[in-house]
Order: sequence, then C-alpha cells, then structure tokens
Amino acid sequence: MARTQRFWAVAPALALAAFLAGRLTAWPPHEDEMLVLTVGRGSFTDLVDTVVHRRGGAPLHFVLAWVVEHAGGGLVGLRLLSAIFAIASIPLIAALTRRLADERAALVATVLAVSSWVLIYHAVYARMYSLFLFTSALSYLALLHAHRDGGLRRWSLWVLATLLVVATHPYGALVLGSQVVYVLTTRRRLREGLLAFAAVAVLGLPFWIIDRVLAGRFDVGVGSGGGQLGRPDRVLEYLAETAGDFSAGEVVLPAVLLLAAVGAWAAWRERRSEGLLALAAVVTPTAAFMLTRVGGSAAPETRHLIFVLPFFLALVASGIVRRPTRIAAALTVVLAAGGIAWAWDKTPSLFRGEPEERVAARESAAEWLTSTGSPDDVLLGYEPVFVAGQNRDPAFSRLIVPRADPRLALRELQEAGPLGRGVWVFSAWGPTSADPRLSVAWRLPRPGSAFEARIFGPYLVLRSRAPTVTPQRYLRLAASAMIVGKTLGIADADVNFTTIVRATTLLGRGYGASSSSASAATISR
Repeated sequence: MARTQRFWAVAPALALAAFLAGRLTAWPPHEDEMLVLTVGRGSFTDLVDTVVHRRGGAPLHFVLAWVVEHAGGGLVGLRLLSAIFAIASIPLIAALTRRLADERAALVATVLAVSSWVLIYHAVYARMYSLFLFTSALSYLALLHAHRDGGLRRWSLWVLATLLVVATHPYGALVLGSQVVYVLTTRRRLREGLLAFAAVAVLGLPFWIIDRVLAGRFDVGVGSGGGQLGRPDRVLEYLAETAGDFSAGEVVLPAVLLLAAVGAWAAWRERRSEGLLALAAVVTPTAAFMLTRVGGSAAPETRHLIFVLPFFLALVASGIVRRPTRIAAALTVVLAAGGIAWAWDKTPSLFRGEPEERVAARESAAEWLTSTGSPDDVLLGYEPVFVAGQNRDPAFSRLIVPRADPRLALRELQEAGPLGRGVWVFSAWGPTSADPRLSVAWRLPRPGSAFEARIFGPYLVLRSRAPTVTPQRYLRLAASAMIVGKTLGIADADVNFTTIVRATTLLGRGYGASSSSASAATISR
C-alpha cells in the first residue's frame, strides 16, 4: 500500500512539470529576472564584486544565473532552473510529511503543493525562491535524519545542506535559527548538534557578511520604529496572508487553519519530535519579525517564508486524512481547485500569458532605443525593454540605475562620471498598473522642452533631450518623469519617485537637506 501511495505521489510532480513546460516562455518577463541576467553577463570577478560589495543577498542564485547566462540559456534557461528546483521540492515535501504524519498525508500534501500559488508562481519566476524551498526542505530532512541516528556523516550532510540554504537567501538564517531552537528544545544529541551548528556559523561567515551588506541597504536591524511589522497585529496579519497564499486564499483560510490545527495536535500526540520541528519553523520567524526593524522596501512578503510551506501543508494534509476517506478526498480536491483559482486570481498572466501586442511593442521600443541611443544613456530599473535593447546591440547603454534602493542608485550615478540622457519606461499593461491596458496616453513631463516621448502600444518611453551630466540634474528630471507615471496610474512610478526623493536627500545632506520634504522641494525647483 505504501509503495502504491508513493507511486501516486509522483503524479502531482509530473502534472506540475507539464504545466511549467508551457509557461516558461508565456509568462511576461519580470524586472527582477532581468536584474539577475544583467548581473550575470559580466565576468565572474564582476559578479563577486557586485554581490559582496554592492547588492548582498543570494550568492548561490547569482552564481547559478551566471552559469546559465554564460551557457547561453538566457531567461528561459533561468526559468528552467526555477522549475527544476520546484519540481525537485515535491518529493522532499512528501518525505517531510511522512515524518510528520504518514503516507496518505504525504500524497495529499503533494497535491496541495502543486496547486499552491506560492509554488506555481516561483516555479516560473526566475529568482531564488524555488531554490530556497528546495535547499531548506533538504536541510530540514537532513536534520531529522542526523537528529534521529547521529553520526559524523549525517551531521556533515546537514552542514552541507544548511550552507546551501544560507547561500541561497538571507532568510536562511531563520531556517538555521529554527533548527537551533529544535535541537535545544529536544535536548537530544545536543553535543553533536552544537558542534554542527558551530561549523555552519564558521563556514558560513562569507554569507553572513554578504547578508549584512543587504541589511544595510534596506535598513534592517533589531529594534522598532520607522519600519514594517514589529507589532503583534501586523505580524499576525502577515502570517495570515502567507497561509492564504500557501493554500487557497482568504475565503477558506479559517477552514484550512482548523485542519492545520488538527494536524498539529495529531503530530504533538503521535510524533512529538517531528512536530516540535514544525513548531520551531513557524515560531522562530514569528519571534524574529516581532523583534526586528524592517525598512519599508524590505518588508517581508509571502515568498520569504517559503521554507515553512512543507510543514504547513504537512499539517493541513494530516488534518485532512483524519477524516473518512471520501471526505478526505473531497477536501483535497476542493482545496486544490481553490489553490489554482487563487493563483489565477493573483497572477492571471501566469496562466493567460503575455499579449502578443505587448511583446511586439517591447521589441519596437527596444529597436528605437538602440537605433537612437548612446552608450552613456542612463536607464532607470532593469526594465525588459532595456534588456531587449542590450540583447540587440552590445553598444547599447549598460548603465542601469536600481529603482528600489536609493543608496545604490546614488552610488551608480556618482561613479558613472558625466551622465548621458536619462531614459524612463512606463508600461500600462501589467500587475503594477492600476488599469491594465494595451495602450497608454502620450504625456510629457514638465518642462516639456527637456524631454521627448514615444509610444509603443502600452509603453510610454521618455528620454531627456540633452545629457543630464550630474546626479542632481538626473534626479530632478527623473522626478518629473515619475510624476507623469503617477498620473498614468502606474504603481512603479510611486516606488521610483520615493527612491529618487531619498537619493536626493542623501545627495543633499552635505548642503543641509535632511528630510524627504526638503528633497522634494529641491526636486521641484
């Protein structure tokens, strides 16, 4: 019976693979995917410098992206990598569920996993989150084996798996923290465990340094004030949103949480050791969010807790299989269908794909920019239009200013020397548009004589007529351009405008500018 259930547990993974095969090229390219590909185009030395000294974050993901880019894989290759790690996570979710419950629950958990928006979306989205899911699940599974059976080989495998986790994402520290809590709570093989944790702490030193770089960029630290979360109500609201994205959305969330509570109670009574690990995986990040100050642009989202997904689904599945077989099957089908419906509602373009008109418009915009552009043009954000231009013409500008990090944006501007024309792209179609449409209004910023504008379907491309030369002038013109984007209802313009205001604040501090309002006044002049 167990072998039959394990065989059927493969079916959800095959179904996910079949779906992903048609989505890798259909889903619209995302700016964050373009960032990774752009960074990966340089030499390996440049990559290390960018990750260690400028961006911080996810070194393993950047290295894999560098390999894919230099192998000629491009965006499709990078998305294929995400898909592979997502699919490979399914048997790990099943294995963890078997440790928490049984074979029937493992089958249910895999069905719920492949219908979860979090897994579906990040199986296509070419960032590090499916890799984070895979490495964290592998680390938890390795810990359970080492904690049960002990031995140098098993603990060494756990150390290796955990180093991969902390190399994948800064929140790998929360994974490690939850495992420390688990071993201290159970007080079993404590000496072996503490030696293994010490090994991770020492060997992972380069990753902790890289994480500090990222934390410094986004104002993350211990304490309260001026940040997101930090209060019980906000943390609980975030956790509820995450649980909804893990399952079938907000409407059925109370029922899902009830099932998870039943599963948790069963794990506590029947498999307490494994249940304590699930509890530690939830409680540790919750406590961390209560105590940590997180800057607004770094506020955690559902994807940051993807390492909790296997435990959450395992507990829900355990609660389901406590019902009679027919009721359990019906609950599984309903929640799986609800999960897919929720995924469609959150990201319809993941299922519908990108309109051909937008694809053609993006290529036309890239062609115009490459035919009329200069190598010193200043590009704001890792827009797919810009990356398409760079793919067309190696001489096209490589100077891209990050749009969500004022410190790094200002650093790029100051290090670039005399600046060329500023270029800004707005798309009226997409998840960040208040009213997604395939056309956009023609509009010039003020003063109109300083800009030129072109429309390509849903894209409005703005460019300054003359070189901006200095960071001050660039930021002033960029602010005017963002005001146009805000009037068009394009949400990215709000984020960009905030970045520009903060960068102006940083630039003007030596001249007495000490607040965003002062910077805004400077920009408007």
